[in-house]
Amino acid sequence: IGHPEIFPLVFTTKTQEIFSCRVDEDVTEENCFKLIKKEDIIQDLNTRAAVSDFHPVKKVVLEYPGEELLVVFDAKFQFGQNFYLVASEEAKENLLKPPETTEEKEEETGEETLEVHPYKPPVHKPWVSLGSEKEVEEESIKESDPKIKYMISQVRRKFGSSINFTDRNASCVDGSYVECTSYQDKTFSIKMLEKDIGVQMVPKRKETSTQTRWTYPKNAATQYFPRQLSDEEKESLSSKKLKEFLTSVHLRMEIALQQNEIMNVFFDDWKALAEDESSSGGKPNIYLKVYQSFTDPKNRTISCICWHPTIYGIIAVSPREQLSYEEQVSLSNKSLLPRSVVVFWSFSDPIHPQLMLECPEDIYCFQFSPSDPNIIAGGCINGQVVLWDISQHEEKLQNANTVADKIEVRAVNIAKASDVNILRSTFQQSSTELPLVRYCALSSIEHSHTKSVTDMHCLPNYFQDTRMSAAIENRGQTCVQLVTCSSDCSVLLWDIPVTKLQQPSSEKIRVQEDFYMPSGIPDTSKHLDLCWKPLIKVLYTYIEPKDETYPCCFPEKPQSLNILELLNKDSPEMSTSSNNLEVLESISISFFVGTEDGEIVYSEWKGEIDSDSAKPASNQTYTIHTETINTFQRSPFFKDIFLSIGGRSFAIWKEGVTNGPILQSSCSAGRNTAGHWSLTRPGVFFIGKDDGNIDIWDLMNKTYEPSHVQNISNSVITFISPWIASPMQHFLAVSDDLGVLHVLELSHTLSYPLRNE
Repeated sequence: IGHPEIFPLVFTTKTQEIFSCRVDEDVTEENCFKLIKKEDIIQDLNTRAAVSDFHPVKKVVLEYPGEELLVVFDAKFQFGQNFYLVASEEAKENLLKPPETTEEKEEETGEETLEVHPYKPPVHKPWVSLGSEKEVEEESIKESDPKIKYMISQVRRKFGSSINFTDRNASCVDGSYVECTSYQDKTFSIKMLEKDIGVQMVPKRKETSTQTRWTYPKNAATQYFPRQLSDEEKESLSSKKLKEFLTSVHLRMEIALQQNEIMNVFFDDWKALAEDESSSGGKPNIYLKVYQSFTDPKNRTISCICWHPTIYGIIAVSPREQLSYEEQVSLSNKSLLPRSVVVFWSFSDPIHPQLMLECPEDIYCFQFSPSDPNIIAGGCINGQVVLWDISQHEEKLQNANTVADKIEVRAVNIAKASDVNILRSTFQQSSTELPLVRYCALSSIEHSHTKSVTDMHCLPNYFQDTRMSAAIENRGQTCVQLVTCSSDCSVLLWDIPVTKLQQPSSEKIRVQEDFYMPSGIPDTSKHLDLCWKPLIKVLYTYIEPKDETYPCCFPEKPQSLNILELLNKDSPEMSTSSNNLEVLESISISFFVGTEDGEIVYSEWKGEIDSDSAKPASNQTYTIHTETINTFQRSPFFKDIFLSIGGRSFAIWKEGVTNGPILQSSCSAGRNTAGHWSLTRPGVFFIGKDDGNIDIWDLMNKTYEPSHVQNISNSVITFISPWIASPMQHFLAVSDDLGVLHVLELSHTLSYPLRNE
């Protein structure tokens, strides 16, 4: 307001490097001006098109009369962004050469006369807003925490009954009076982050003088000559005593020379201990650099993220609506609900999606097949399991265009609300041209989970299980089975199609009512016999003793299985001598389970032959977390080390240690909402918070607090997924509750492990 010649802009790291305006290097708060040639900006617009940061002001740049445009670094974000463009020659000259004030002119001219101005009464003028009402609004106190609602009810037969109050001594009855003394909890102590202080500074002056001693230069010369041995010294070199000495030390000298060849005797062991800055007490170079971002046009929360295993820069996300139970009931009609999809994004085009997978319901989790990346399995919120086959669209993902055709976008700043509206309209225009892949298989509602599928994992590729017989070896070395878990206290084992789907036989295919196959979808899963049911169902029905009112029963709120990790205790030996598949008997599978109540359960169960059900043989329960466990993950480097995240703490477990976790954190100020191990460093993992921060824990540096905390979003972090694009490029995908997918590039310290880590 009041500055029509100024246009705020957002310069990414790549743009700063192209135009040599890197923050704190080329431009600073004191030296904030940068002149850029107009032809260089036009060349950047032609090269990067809509991805260029000058695209929002393309028309202003083309109509600018001068040859150089002024770009100013806005360190205090006075106009809302980190840079702003000056679009007039007059404003550019005023900023580069500010006019002299009247006081300076009077000092230069030396005029000492004082002019007397007659008094003029003030004139009423209309009020012009300069932003003071925004400051008053920011300083005002607003209630941000939602109010807690209580509902008190009683039995209907007690309505209108008389109430009699009596007096009694609380100390006479045992248990009727408990004294709760207050104490100071250092864990939740409030730290002062900002404080208004007024300081009056007075410069301190000091006069000093130094007298140096100067001497006249003098010419100097040095003559040297070679040193020569005398005749006596020459005779001593060939003496018998010297020969005896050389003979006596010959063996020791030979051993010393051999040791020098084997090891470096000049190696500094103390210096090697400080190989990394963090081990010597300095600040390690840990940071997350913004690389790319994608925004959902409908601002739906992202529940799961999966990188494409083989194609660079392709990432898939599953957006879903955040609806309460009342909203779900009111929108029970499918026509009123938005269409559920899984969206594929590409680094080359951050505005237009590359592919969409049609879903019967919102997807809570999904995963690419380790054997065939074209096969994708997903879990719906209604408990069904769905399969997609994207083999026909693999070439499109590999040849993703760098610039979207037929659609022009005026702005690419996804951080503004206006740009989000432009992106929403663009997505609606391009949705008709995007390929929509329909699912090729859908599980039966009757035999699926009754609640949301919260996690899924593929079984190892060296064995498979059958419903009618037992576990047999898998010679194909392909993942053909997956396991799902849900909040209905059940774990289901499914048989998925092989990577190369076999052609169906010519026999008559019988149709059963318990399998739902929509019309028009590709019939690539006929070998499932149109009856996709789980092979094994494990009911997690363990009993907890309660108080005297409920002596032995289920809790009122059933335990929910959020995360499932399958571990094979002993790898079965693969038979190579026989042509027939070997039956693997007595396979005992152990797995960890995280619940909604914050419990960690370690179970061992064994399937029964000729049965589609199994029961846990033994359970070990640990109560560490106070809230729902949202992440339970095995370390990619140690098969018996696990990370559990839930509530305000995390814990690291070791299989076989029955007395609890080997490392447990203290309660943090915010809630932990997501987490993931590092793929390259065994001692590093990432934790997402409800305030939009990412905590980077480096156990080689600190075990009591995170090594680095960086803010990513203003909303809750919902999912974290790392990916190794190349040995020199490592990414971390982070999604938030507003539907924004942030792709961050890891620093060198987070990408390469330390010695013996």
